[in-house]
Amino acid sequence: MSALPQPVTTGHVEPVFVHFEDLDSMGLVHNTRYGLLVERALTLFWDRHGYSYRDGKLGHVDASVGVVEFSISYKAPIRGTGEVGVQLIVDHVGDSSVVYAFRVLSADSATVHAEGKRVHIRLDPRTFRPTSWQEDTRAIYKTLQAQ
Repeated sequence: MSALPQPVTTGHVEPVFVHFEDLDSMGLVHNTRYGLLVERALTLFWDRHGYSYRDGKLGHVDASVGVVEFSISYKAPIRGTGEVGVQLIVDHVGDSSVVYAFRVLSADSATVHAEGKRVHIRLDPRTFRPTSWQEDTRAIYKTLQAQ
């Protein structure tokens, strides 16, 4: 059963690839792999903006985040390998937190496979205590917010 599609009018849709290893014995994406698809999308998106982690070094101080909440609702199975899209929307930016809404979509955005919420806290990379976002990071979050 397919979820009713909603137009992609806000946020950003990041293409990600479903690999054979993401499938269960029925050829469907395993439920635990949807979180990985979201993680891949966020990594690709932020890496393009310089928020990487290479050779043990952060590309930007705000790349130091902890996930404090993750929830997902499954709507329609993904059958097999290939490209899908992950729509990233920022619902709220706090002093040291951000709330993402996300949807895992078919490549043509016609089917919503899953949707949910993910909350990050920015952590000081030395103390691992919550700390405020930098202004350049806030500007990127603004591009993902509903208009």
